[in-house]
Amino acid sequence: MPVWLQALMWGTIAGAALVLGAALSWRWSLPSKLVSSIMSFGAGVLISALAFELVDEAVEGGGLWPTVAGFLAGAVVYVGANMLLARAGAKHRKRSGDQQPSEKDDPGSGTAIAVGALLDGVPESVVLGVGMLAGGAVSPAMMAAVFISNVPEGLSGTAGMKKAGRSPAYVFGLWGGIALLSGLAALLGYTMLENAPEELVAFITSVAAGGILAMLADTMIPEAFEEHHNLTGLTAAVGFLSAFTIHHVGG
Repeated sequence: MPVWLQALMWGTIAGAALVLGAALSWRWSLPSKLVSSIMSFGAGVLISALAFELVDEAVEGGGLWPTVAGFLAGAVVYVGANMLLARAGAKHRKRSGDQQPSEKDDPGSGTAIAVGALLDGVPESVVLGVGMLAGGAVSPAMMAAVFISNVPEGLSGTAGMKKAGRSPAYVFGLWGGIALLSGLAALLGYTMLENAPEELVAFITSVAAGGILAMLADTMIPEAFEEHHNLTGLTAAVGFLSAFTIHHVGG
C-alpha cells in the first residue's frame, strides 16, 4: 500500500475513535467518573507521545531552535483561537455536564463547537502523517496516543451535547466529519512535507506538539479534574507510562 494512502487510512482510523466515543456516550449514560478517568488517562498518553514522539524527534531531526519556535507558535495560535471560540459558545465543548449551551440559549454555539472540535483534532492528525516521513510507517505509540485520547473526547463532548439538546444528526455529523478531515490532515502532513527541509519538518511537528499541550491544559485536564480530582494525577501518570512503554517496545 502506498505510504500516502497509509497516512490517509491511519488518520481516518484515529479520527474514528471520536465516533466510537460518541456512539458509546449516546447509547449509554456513562458515569461521569468513568468518563473523567478515561479523559485523564488519555491526557497522560498524549503528554508522553508529544514529549518522546514529537518534540524529542523534532530536535534530533531539525535542531533546537526550529523546535522551540514551532512549539511556542503552536501554543500561542491554539490559545488565541480557543479564546475566540470560547466567546462564541465553545468554551465547554469537551465537558460532559450541563455546561454546554444549547443553540436556543447561545445562537451560533453549535458552529463554534464544531470549529473547536476540529481545532482540537487536526494537530494530532497532521503529526501522524508527518511521522511517516522518516520510516514510511505510522508510529505505534503516536497512533495509540491519538486513538486513546480521541475516545474520551468523543465520550465527554457527546454527553455534554446530548444534555444541551443537540440532535443525533449534529453530533454524529460533527464527529464523522472530523474523522474524515483527520484522515485528510494526516495525508496533507505527509504529502506536503515529503521533500521539505528537516528544519521545516521540525517546526511543523513542534507547532502541532505545542497546540496539543495547550489543548490538554485548556480542555481535557480541567474536565478530568473537575469530575474526579482525587485520582486524576495517578490516572494521567498511568497513561503516560503506558505510552512511554509502547514507544520503547515499538521503537
